[in-house]
Amino acid sequence: MYELYLTNPEEMILKKMEPLSQPQRDDVKVKITYGGICGSDLRVFDGKVPYATYPVRPGHELIGTVTETGPDSNFSVGDRVVVLPNTFCDECDMCLKGYRNICRHKKSLGINLDGGFAQEFMISSKFLLSIPDEITDEKAVLIEPLAVIVHAFKKVKLNKNSRVAIIGCGNEGLLATLYASHMGAEVTVIDINPRKKELAKQINEDVTFLYPQDITTEKFDVVIESAGVRSAVEQAFKLVNPGGSLVIIGLAKEANIPVVDIVRNEINVFGSVIYHFPEDYLDTIKLLSDPGFEAEKVISKIMHFKDYKKAYEYAKSGDYGKIILNFKEEIN
Repeated sequence: MYELYLTNPEEMILKKMEPLSQPQRDDVKVKITYGGICGSDLRVFDGKVPYATYPVRPGHELIGTVTETGPDSNFSVGDRVVVLPNTFCDECDMCLKGYRNICRHKKSLGINLDGGFAQEFMISSKFLLSIPDEITDEKAVLIEPLAVIVHAFKKVKLNKNSRVAIIGCGNEGLLATLYASHMGAEVTVIDINPRKKELAKQINEDVTFLYPQDITTEKFDVVIESAGVRSAVEQAFKLVNPGGSLVIIGLAKEANIPVVDIVRNEINVFGSVIYHFPEDYLDTIKLLSDPGFEAEKVISKIMHFKDYKKAYEYAKSGDYGKIILNFKEEIN
């Protein structure tokens, strides 16, 4: 068995794993099938997440198969599962109010807890959810990142023919484009990278693609900001129709906010972070069970985990959709 390990920023190695112990209590041993590379994985790799700890095993967008269970687990050997990578205590004030996503004691796999970029790993069964048989592995590996988008769109009114702008066409932006298109919205994608036009058109050939500097008088009912940079956030406020909504899921450090415009135009502004578990996961699974929701279009490459260096290069380039590591195959 092998695992990836980030010893320090920009220093990742592939090494043999120590044998895992027998699961205790509600712990479950999972043989990983696929792991998606996320923007936060790249930031941890680059050393740009202040609360990351090293050394750390990366990886949090994970699916796999249960191979062994503790006595208190409610899973069985052979179950296909998706991982919830953010812990919650169920005791703090935020958890008791229903905000497990902002638990006071939250830890995150691949950031300040060892993640799952390994052929096998152990996790409490409270952080797992079963995958229905009708959902392929290629769709299932998108449950975690798509749940971010499902959670974000629950904050706004999205109707057929709503005008929606997606600012920033990374992985979450592509998933937002897919979601809004599936719901019948009129979608405009805004990005600085011309390669993103092709990726967005692969999802929905009817989307409008604009560069930030090309926008003049366009206004939208819903704006999703997923670029995570100051200029994108500041432009996002200018694009919202009176009475419309802006959802910020990007992580820009700061930006100037046009308070008068927000007040006079009754603009609704929402911050949205990860998701509610299990509700948003369950809704995401329901969405992926629809054959018409072609989530696989977001995936650009599925690569053997031994080729992690090239996979991270592809992901960091910004020229691709989701890059997936395949942990099913052994190393010869």
